[in-house]
Amino acid sequence: MNRFEPSERGSEWFVADTLDLRGKLRPAAGLVMDYGHRPFVSERADGSTRAIVDHQLFAHVGGSVVFLDRFRAGLTLPLALSQGGDSARIAGRVYSGSDKGGVGDLRLGLDARLLGNWGETLTVAAGLRLWLPTGNQDRLLSDGTVRIGPHVSVAGDAVLSYAARVGILYRGQTDGFGGHPTGSELVFSLAAGKRFLDKRLLVGPELVGSTVMKDFFAGDATPLEVLFGGHYTAGDFRFGAGVGPGLTKGGTGSPAFRALLSFEWVPGPAPKVVPKPGDKDGDGAPDGDDACPEEVGVHTGEASTNGCPDRDKDGVIDRNDACPDDAGPHTDEPKTNGCPVPGDKDGDGVTDEKDACPDLAGIKSDDPKLNGCPSDRDKDGILDDKDACPDLAGIKSADPANNGCPGDKDLDSIRDDQDACPDQSGPKNDDPKKNGCPEVRIEAGQVKILEQIKFKTGSAVILKESQHIIDLVAKVLKEHPEIKKLRVEGHTDNKGNAKTNKTLSKQRAAAVVTALGKAGVDKKRLVSEGFGQEKPIDTNDTEPGRANNRRVEFHIVDEGKK
Repeated sequence: MNRFEPSERGSEWFVADTLDLRGKLRPAAGLVMDYGHRPFVSERADGSTRAIVDHQLFAHVGGSVVFLDRFRAGLTLPLALSQGGDSARIAGRVYSGSDKGGVGDLRLGLDARLLGNWGETLTVAAGLRLWLPTGNQDRLLSDGTVRIGPHVSVAGDAVLSYAARVGILYRGQTDGFGGHPTGSELVFSLAAGKRFLDKRLLVGPELVGSTVMKDFFAGDATPLEVLFGGHYTAGDFRFGAGVGPGLTKGGTGSPAFRALLSFEWVPGPAPKVVPKPGDKDGDGAPDGDDACPEEVGVHTGEASTNGCPDRDKDGVIDRNDACPDDAGPHTDEPKTNGCPVPGDKDGDGVTDEKDACPDLAGIKSDDPKLNGCPSDRDKDGILDDKDACPDLAGIKSADPANNGCPGDKDLDSIRDDQDACPDQSGPKNDDPKKNGCPEVRIEAGQVKILEQIKFKTGSAVILKESQHIIDLVAKVLKEHPEIKKLRVEGHTDNKGNAKTNKTLSKQRAAAVVTALGKAGVDKKRLVSEGFGQEKPIDTNDTEPGRANNRRVEFHIVDEGKK
C-alpha cells in the first residue's frame, strides 16, 4: 500500500537521486520517517468516502556502499510503526485496514555510473532494484511476490540542481486491489531545486509517480504526488524535511498528504592526490630531486633521501630504518639504525639488563624479580597492573577479575574479604554482616541465626514465616549431637512494663523449645529462659535498634565431644 520508495542513502533528494558515486569504499546509513494520510480511500455511491487506510507511519532504515568510484550497493527495510483504517466491500471483496505494524518488503539495489561525475552538468547512471517479499500481505505491507525494477537516472548541477529517473517495475501481483488495476508499472520521478549556504542546503520540489502499464495513465492506475522539501549537510551528517499532497484522486497509494523527516550519516569521499607535472607522487618534490619518485615522502635536503617516506619522522627514511614506527637516532649499524637507544626501552630509569619488566615502565626495587616492574602495593607477588585487588594481598587466579584477590575458603563464590563467614558456606546478602553466612551456624558458643524468629505482636505465637528457621536450628542440633544442652533465650526491647516484658520473653523462649521438640529435637537437650529488656544488644532509642533487641538467642550450655 505504501508507494513511497526512498532514494538510496547518500542522495540529497527524498526519492530522486543526486548520483554522488564518489569513493573507493564509502559507506552511508540513515533513517527516513514517512507519514501518509488517507492513502487508500473508498468512495460510496452517495459520494461519501471511507478511509480503508486512514494513516501509515513508516521508518525506512537503509544503508549503502559506494565502491570503485562508480558503483553503489544499497538496501532499505521499511518498518510500519503505526497504521489504521476501516473496512469496506469493493467489487465484491472486503478490504480491511490493518491496525498492526510490522516489517515491509526488503529492497536491494545496485547502481553504476555510466557518464559524468557528481557536481557536473550531466551524470548518467543505470541501476536495478529487487524487492523480496519479507512483509505481511494481510497487513498491506507486501506484494507477496518478488518485484524487479531496472531504471535509468540522470542528475546534474547548472543554474539549478536537478535529478530524474525512469524505470520499469515488474510486479507479479495482478489480481487488482480495491477495484484498482495492478501489475507491472512505469515509474518515474523528477526533481529540481536550488543550492544555498555554500551548497550545503538543497531546497526544491520532487514529482513522484507511477502508472500501471496495461491501464496507461488512467486515473485510478496512476498515483502521483509532489514533495516540497530540503536537505542540509553538516560535516558527515545530513538532515531532511519535506511535505506534499497527493495529486491523483483515486490513485491507490496516493495520500491526501505525506510528511517526511530524514537523518543520515554520509561521510565525504577521501581527497584525491592530484599529481603535478614532473611530480608523480604529488609530495612536492620534483621527480628530478625525488629519491623516491613513486612514494609520497618528506623533504630532507639530502639527495639520497629527499622525497622518501619517514613514518616515525626521526630523519631516517623507512627503507633504511630498522624501526620505522619507533623514532630513534641514525647509526651505522643496519640492525639498530633509526631505533630507540638500547638500554632502557621502557624509559623507567632501570636499564634493560637489570629490568625484570623491560617492556613495562616500573619502579626500582632491591628484589631482582621486581626491579623495574610496576608496583606491587599489597606485596602478594602479583603486579598492580594485573592485580584486581592491588591493596589486598591475594592469590593468583586465571580469572582477571579475581587475580590477586583474597581467596574463597568456603567455596561459596564470595571472596573472603567480602564474606562475613569465610569459613562457612552461605548465600550472598546485601547486608555486609550477613553476606556469605549460612542462615544457621555454630559460632562463639552459640547457634546463630541470620533472621530473627518472629511472633505475633504481644504474643508467644510463632509466625509461620519463621518455621523454616526453627527447622534449620533443629537440623543443626541433629547434625551436632555433641551439643548436650542448649539454652533458648528470649529478649525484648524496653517498650512497655519491664515485668510484663520479662514474662513475655519467657513465654516466647518456651514456645521455641516446644517448636524444636515438634521438629524432632529431644527436649532433654533444651532449656528456656527469658530476660525481658535486661540484656539489650543495641540502642532502644531507635526503631531499628529496638528491633534488634527483640530476639531469640541459642546458647550452647554443655558441649561434649563427638
